[in-house]
Amino acid sequence: MTKNSGAAPDWEEKWRANYPEGVPRHLEYPDMPVHGLLEEAAKEFPDRAATIFMGGRLTYRQLLDKVYRLAAALADLGVKKGDRVAVMLPNCPQMVISYYAISKAGGVVVAMNPLYVERELEHQVKDAGAKIIIGLDLLSQRIMNVREPAGLETCIWTGIKDFLPFPLNALYPLKAKREGNFVQAPSGPGHHRFTDLLKRYGPRPPELEFDPAEDLCCLQYTGGTTGVSKGCMLTHRNMVVNTTQVHRWYPETRVGQEVIMTVLPLFHSYGMTCCMNLASAIGATMILQPRFIVEDILKAIDRWKPTLFPGAPTMYIAINNHPDVKKYDLKSVNACLSGSAPLPVEVQKRFEEVTGAYLSEGYGLSEASPVTHSNPLFGRRKEGSIGLPLPDTVSKVVDLETGEKEVPVGETGELVLKGPQVMKGYWNRPDETAEALRDGWLYTGDIAKMDEDGYTYIVDRKKEMILASGFNIYPREIEEVLYEHPAVLEAAAIGVPDEYRGETVKVFIVTRPGHQLTADEVVEYCRGKLARYKVPKYVEFRSELPRTIVGKVLRRVLAEEELRKRAEIR
Repeated sequence: MTKNSGAAPDWEEKWRANYPEGVPRHLEYPDMPVHGLLEEAAKEFPDRAATIFMGGRLTYRQLLDKVYRLAAALADLGVKKGDRVAVMLPNCPQMVISYYAISKAGGVVVAMNPLYVERELEHQVKDAGAKIIIGLDLLSQRIMNVREPAGLETCIWTGIKDFLPFPLNALYPLKAKREGNFVQAPSGPGHHRFTDLLKRYGPRPPELEFDPAEDLCCLQYTGGTTGVSKGCMLTHRNMVVNTTQVHRWYPETRVGQEVIMTVLPLFHSYGMTCCMNLASAIGATMILQPRFIVEDILKAIDRWKPTLFPGAPTMYIAINNHPDVKKYDLKSVNACLSGSAPLPVEVQKRFEEVTGAYLSEGYGLSEASPVTHSNPLFGRRKEGSIGLPLPDTVSKVVDLETGEKEVPVGETGELVLKGPQVMKGYWNRPDETAEALRDGWLYTGDIAKMDEDGYTYIVDRKKEMILASGFNIYPREIEEVLYEHPAVLEAAAIGVPDEYRGETVKVFIVTRPGHQLTADEVVEYCRGKLARYKVPKYVEFRSELPRTIVGKVLRRVLAEEELRKRAEIR
């Protein structure tokens, strides 16, 4: 194949030419349910720390014991094979225990964002048909407000203090009361304390037969960034396969020795796979962080010496720009996989300068458990690219009009892919399943292009493309230019109505601390780097941008705010 032939890549050929040594094209996958990963780790590394939370440790032996106890309790509370169980917890040991215990009991995990408001919470619980929820006591009022309309029958409550080491477990309630954050969870019929169940039940979980290829592990709800949140039906095989793919993608991984900075939320498939399940698969220790506070993360890296740091661009941006970053020892971190949002090239370069770590951009979506692509961790990396498909994953770029014709190398179209990590479909949504899964291909809704080496570049979301005077404008292209400006910390571009052009470009900018910038300066800067029709017509400065919990900028929210604002003016 000649370099400029325009033909789509032959994957076997590209694998031999570009993929890192030690990464096979095809893998053998463990034929087990997801909790089998934890059971194997506990057998091989019983005394290794599985989790570190606020200084408190659980070994793999201790973690499995608690998983078995909670699984026995769930079975006694009526959980049967295929029943959905909701979980609304931040990153803490209880989240890890709940995830694997629900799996061991035969249930289906419905993990929810603790930041959800009542409307979002009620929708997911009702849509999933969950009757039991494991929730944080701080969220009990919100959960109780939707308990009856959502159809919840049983609530299991836990608190942050439940797994804190002494003396933090004694001091935490006092601090919470002093700050007005102390919440007493409901009691009585239908209510149980998490810790009470672990004491009451022995480590005797139900003995069940699993079909990993058919039995659901979790309903992973999409973030709702493109409409109503839908539950992706991910099987045990989906999750075990994707964990294995991620592990084998990095041949340098040291089994039984890695430490994973776990600040990605475990209720999201990215955190589930690249932190929690990966940790179990390789006997790694998770440093559990309930939320991303840059000062806390820097201190945790300095103290606990993580070696792997899966994250999102916003996290790396915050570390890059922290005024005291040089005071902390960050050299333990060897590798970072960036996902959930495009990684600006300037952010990547700066983070590697600051830490000495290797930061590799990847790509995934909830419908694929979620990882499908990544730049080789220590191999050939292409700036601005999401890299190559993982083992046993194939992708192509098809035309936007019909979705059936593969476009030549270098041309844009919709990214479609297939692989063993792709979901069964959307829960109770046959029409949307048929739209997303066609002839074995998952249609991602992302606009992409592919080069002659098979590396893929995400241009933008299909639904977020700006159409101005007949020209296609991709927000990411504008944002990449803005990120190169020394005064720009964060940027987002959207299309806004324009009587003459149909749509035109508006950008939202967060400036770096100590820097000033005017709208005219932004426009003039873009004129020197973008075609005239791509130059922003409107510029708005903000202190922050709306984001999902994993750091993806919600352009949809910005667009909705803009439409409301314009409607009010009229």
